[in-house]
Amino acid sequence: MPSKTAGHVMTELLEQWGVGHIYGIPGDSINEFIEELRHERNNLTFIQTRHEEVAALAAAAEAKLTGQIGVCLSIAGPGAVHLLNGLYDAKADGVPVLAIAGQVASDEIGRDSFQEIKLEQMFEDVAVFNQQVHTAEALPDLLNQAIRTAYSKKGVAVLTVSDDLFAQKIKREPVYTSPIYLKADIEPKKEHLVTCAQYINNAKKPVILAGQGLKSAKEELLAFADKAAAPIVITLPAKGVVPDSHPHFLGNLGQIGTKPAYEAMEECDLLIMLGTSFPYRDYLPDDTPAIQLDSDPAKIGKRYPVNAGIVSDAALGLKELTEYIEYKEDRRFLDACTEHMKHWWKEIEKDETEATHPLKPQQVIARLQDAAAEDAVLSVDVGTVTVWMARHFKMKKQDFIVSSWLATMGCGLPGAIAASLAEPDRQSIAICGDGGFSMVMQDLPTAVKYKLPITVVILNNENLGMIEYEQRVKGNIDYVTQLQNMDYAAFAESCGAKGIKVTKHEELAPAFHEALNSNEPVVIDAVIGDEPPLPGKITYGQAKGFSKYMLKNFFENQKIEMPSLKKSLKRLF
Repeated sequence: MPSKTAGHVMTELLEQWGVGHIYGIPGDSINEFIEELRHERNNLTFIQTRHEEVAALAAAAEAKLTGQIGVCLSIAGPGAVHLLNGLYDAKADGVPVLAIAGQVASDEIGRDSFQEIKLEQMFEDVAVFNQQVHTAEALPDLLNQAIRTAYSKKGVAVLTVSDDLFAQKIKREPVYTSPIYLKADIEPKKEHLVTCAQYINNAKKPVILAGQGLKSAKEELLAFADKAAAPIVITLPAKGVVPDSHPHFLGNLGQIGTKPAYEAMEECDLLIMLGTSFPYRDYLPDDTPAIQLDSDPAKIGKRYPVNAGIVSDAALGLKELTEYIEYKEDRRFLDACTEHMKHWWKEIEKDETEATHPLKPQQVIARLQDAAAEDAVLSVDVGTVTVWMARHFKMKKQDFIVSSWLATMGCGLPGAIAASLAEPDRQSIAICGDGGFSMVMQDLPTAVKYKLPITVVILNNENLGMIEYEQRVKGNIDYVTQLQNMDYAAFAESCGAKGIKVTKHEELAPAFHEALNSNEPVVIDAVIGDEPPLPGKITYGQAKGFSKYMLKNFFENQKIEMPSLKKSLKRLF
């Protein structure tokens, strides 16, 4: 009976699962597996990153974009530790990722060997499946089980394997398990549909809060919203579920949100939560009836006291719920919300179109929107850049990926690398702040090495802008938020990429045209002013805190700094 090494069988199974590439860094506790990957390089590509954190973030981003499992690989000890940030991002956003971690030789485990860490304990919190492989014979079954569990539980699976096991021969037959996962549709119960429909039919001012669970139910969402005459507010990871130009769309909720979304929540008489367990309770209405649809029964009522719920797949549940509700003839509330949103667009477009020096981040995002393809992949970093993209990039058919729940800085570049590899026929654009980009900038050469035509847009204000704003809103003087000035365009050139520095409004359009039509990585270093990310609706608590900061700054530093008074007053009242 033929036999192959455990590492070879592992590569074959990964290919059967549809895995096309693995992110990571080679090393001494995975050398045998790296050798098997070398033999299979035409079918299963190893993408060498410069840091394991980037490998894990890229795997998570690929899973967010495609819905298919992302795979990363590390050595024992420090390499495995470096994976954690990206793996926690996958856990927090509920996407399937497989991490293969090397380990010291089997006969060295438990002897305080060089680079030995108790990896099972370390990965216990982040993983839905976490196993040390003890024999070569067990490896194929455990790999299949790991991937199936990652898919079914929407999380991270970890296999820890000593390098010597990869080289051991195992029999290919009999095969005890199969590389297959079948997703079961979750159908809603009729009594739950009837109850929720009654709440909707009785409501005069219903508002939908749509989360990332609606990404597979875009058409069903719009049909439901139309029949219910309900405006749609979205969470950050749901950006793109509804085109920004749609008349029902009111934008995001929360610190990054819009004033019309905030006001609709204050006025609504029924909150309809679809595919989300929104974490910011202060932005949700008080003492308002609510219904919730989610595929996970544990999410129903988790963060808001709902009156009724539906456990179902989003598309199936919404389609059936739409059949149970009455067409709402009274559309005055929806029409009023639509008018408020039209006014909001006019207000923020002023920041996008006026030519200022220094540049405003809103201008950069608006010109990016003009240049980006309708099906581009937008990998957005965390910080004030998240605010500007959420508010000012009007989505059409693009995909928007971000670290939404862990909110780790540095996710933009790894996401763009992953998108370019997973879907090479689409534009892949990373939009980063200088703080986020500088956390992972060592991996720009990864894009150069693999000839990935990504565009990296850096909003360079030499500052940790969101942290500065948060300090000021608390009434404190900002401290240790300034960043050392750096020429990111020159850095890009030193890595073998194209670098373009932009300081004027008229330079934006040509820069984007050149970058998005290039066949090599391009970094656009957009030097911007320090623009505070004012919330769509300023609360009195925020205004009070900022006033306290201004007084402190005046008496301690003899400086007066404040955002636009006109803009602040409009968002306060």
